[in-house]
Amino acid sequence: MEIIRGILAICIAVSFLLYNSSNVEGRSRYHKPKNKSSKNPEPPVSPTPYNAPDPQNPTAPSSPSNSPSIPSDPYPNDPGNTSSDYIFNVMDYGAVGDGSTDDTNAFRQAWKEACGVESGVILAPSGYSFMITSTIFSGPCKPGIVFQVDGCLMPPDGPDSWPEKDSTQQWLVFYRLDGMTLTGEGTIEGNGEKWWDLPCKPHRGPNGSTSKGPCVSPALIRFFMSSNLEVSGLKIQNSPQFHMKFDGCEGVLIKKLSISSPKLSPNTDGIHIENTKAVGIYDSFISNGDDCISIGTGCSNVDIDGLTCGPSHGISIGSLGVHNSQACVSNITVRNTIIKESDDGLRIKTWQGGTGCVSDINFENIQMENVRNCIIIDQYYCLSKACQNETSAVYVTGVTYRNIKGTYDVRTPPIHFACSDTVACTNILLSEVELLPEEGELVDDPFCWNAYGTEETVTIPPINCLREGEPEGLREISSYGC
Repeated sequence: MEIIRGILAICIAVSFLLYNSSNVEGRSRYHKPKNKSSKNPEPPVSPTPYNAPDPQNPTAPSSPSNSPSIPSDPYPNDPGNTSSDYIFNVMDYGAVGDGSTDDTNAFRQAWKEACGVESGVILAPSGYSFMITSTIFSGPCKPGIVFQVDGCLMPPDGPDSWPEKDSTQQWLVFYRLDGMTLTGEGTIEGNGEKWWDLPCKPHRGPNGSTSKGPCVSPALIRFFMSSNLEVSGLKIQNSPQFHMKFDGCEGVLIKKLSISSPKLSPNTDGIHIENTKAVGIYDSFISNGDDCISIGTGCSNVDIDGLTCGPSHGISIGSLGVHNSQACVSNITVRNTIIKESDDGLRIKTWQGGTGCVSDINFENIQMENVRNCIIIDQYYCLSKACQNETSAVYVTGVTYRNIKGTYDVRTPPIHFACSDTVACTNILLSEVELLPEEGELVDDPFCWNAYGTEETVTIPPINCLREGEPEGLREISSYGC
């Protein structure tokens, strides 16, 4: 009898050990946490081969030939409705989450495992602050990967804390991914203040001057050569430089974001896109020290709706054509948007000497609140007084301003069309433009130079300087197109 009891005891012990072993191997297979965001779509993403090509100084990529359309369903593939059992909590990979310990390796390991399964979720849980260094999360991955930040995610605190081996051009890079979602209910904190205070930054040197010397600051989040992306729900703040950049991407949906940094923080554009097609930016709030949204060359089919912008430098197309380069931008729509307390409103800016074309630009239902330069086309953009006159320029045509109303800062005229001497702006249309001074008297001297267009309705302030018809040599001007 004693022998039988001993055998039973051994069997029970072996079963217990086998059970625990299987639990360790399958630790990432558990149900989604209750605090998982329920309003964020999930596309597919990619892993992080750290020997992948460094996208730090890439040549501009050509976008895929079949351009995906902007999703019409506001919440396609909502992660809240999925049944994935694959949650990769960074705490299970050794993350501490105290805001000072380097948790980079935990995030890399979680990404590596999530990348290998369908609908994997990398989770940075709420209640913790994670500090990680500059990292490239790269693909390709199995479909449906989600990078979910419910806690706080941040880089090292300033240039003195930045590892010497790491790039100072960028912090988080998502590279060669197809169908990724970056989402959550948490915060991505940029720790930008010490970068803004570098003496080489504008107005930071002695007596308000700018000191010489290296002045590179990292962009906070960069998507590079990726497609079918979604970013939603997060609070992103205090970036050292641009908050988000999309370069060489196609099919981007951005919604319900809050992006913020102080009004005087230099070069802190909210969202910058270049060489990127099929972009939708919806129902978001941006307040910063530079452009809310800046659109560079190679962009087309961009739809912006429901944005609140400001204080800031407004919404900009450009600058384009720098160093005599060709720039092509087309089919951009901005509508149902508020711009407030900003140095610029709706701006198109190009350098002299460039070529290419900006066409089919539509601004509709825009509310201005105490904005300087509410409507501006500037084809003489220059960052110093040393720019020389050039005969070529980026051709600007087909720009519509419809139902633009509100108040402007009287320090500058609210409407300014400064077009190239040799390459006129054409097909400018104004309809229901009513701009009144925030305080003081009406500034009734809008500026036009070599600008051709029409007023569908009477404009306030009156604008009598647009030229009618088409310029001589229109065919020659059209040759500047893309």
